[in-house]
Amino acid sequence: MLQPHLAAVGADALARAVDREMRHRLDRLLTGIERYRRHPYHRDLEDPPTVWAEGAARLLDFGGRGAPALFVPSLVNRGYILDLSRHRSLLRWLAGNGVRPLLLDWGRPGAAERSFDLTDLIAGRLTRALAAARRHLDGRRPALVGYCMGGLLTVAAAQRRPDDVAALVALATPWDFHADTPAGARRTAALLPVFEPALGVLGELPVDAIQTLFLMLDPLLGLKKFSRFAELPEGSEEADDFVALEDWLNDGVPLPAPVARECLGGWYGRNDPGRGRWHVAGEPVGPARLTLPTLVVVPARDRIVPPASAAALAAAIPGAERWDPPLGHIGMVVSGGAEATLWRPLRDWLVRTVPA
Repeated sequence: MLQPHLAAVGADALARAVDREMRHRLDRLLTGIERYRRHPYHRDLEDPPTVWAEGAARLLDFGGRGAPALFVPSLVNRGYILDLSRHRSLLRWLAGNGVRPLLLDWGRPGAAERSFDLTDLIAGRLTRALAAARRHLDGRRPALVGYCMGGLLTVAAAQRRPDDVAALVALATPWDFHADTPAGARRTAALLPVFEPALGVLGELPVDAIQTLFLMLDPLLGLKKFSRFAELPEGSEEADDFVALEDWLNDGVPLPAPVARECLGGWYGRNDPGRGRWHVAGEPVGPARLTLPTLVVVPARDRIVPPASAAALAAAIPGAERWDPPLGHIGMVVSGGAEATLWRPLRDWLVRTVPA
């Protein structure tokens, strides 16, 4: 379709136009990066009280009155995405609106955690954090709310300890890793041998390697987001929000080597959860066995967890309620539309489902 237009343009003119556009786009990218580097915003929220700790992990109590809920984030990103800033904090908003949220902050793996596998984390640390939460809540059973990778951990924990859990919520949680593009999942798993020397020497998958995996999802994302940031008014709330989120993205957490091998090889490579072959402490993890009230949230614009992968979890749990908010994986919890689209409906669901 461009051919008739290009025929009327000389080769030299076309080359100059392409050169101008390339320089313009590069200038916007570099301007955005420079503005981000010198932006004055710094996260200044103090952590809420720690009510339990073990190794690198802490259980944080955000206070409030109402339905108790224990939030379990991913292992590869810091949990404060749920408490990002003063006006972008799901947990602080819930604490002021009828929910008693606790957060399991996994922390950065230390010497002990580098030897952990998923059984150690789920049957061990998460189970003990759940028991500590119940003690702190005077015996009340909280909802388990898992976000992203944390959702897989909570599914397994809820199956193992159903009497300690009042309800289950899975936010943007992958389950069938081959539901969308099996070849793409296998390409991710194929990087395991590349990472193996680092896993053997360091005992963990470094943050830079994890960032590489995310970069593969959209190699042009950096160009697009920093070019857009270059056009935001300096000092605006939108610019502050961009920096807050970008700082969080750059504050990654390494993954213990045994966990990295299970996730890359077992989840992405063999699709163990989706095929019913994932085991924790020797027992198969089967969502069909869950009888708890369950909510599965499948963000319709998710580029990190394909909606088909998360939808498979909803289909596998008998009676699970499914929501499909028109937001992305991260925007679901921190965007300007998050309060109306997720925060308030989630609050209502927890208050309606979990005894206060």
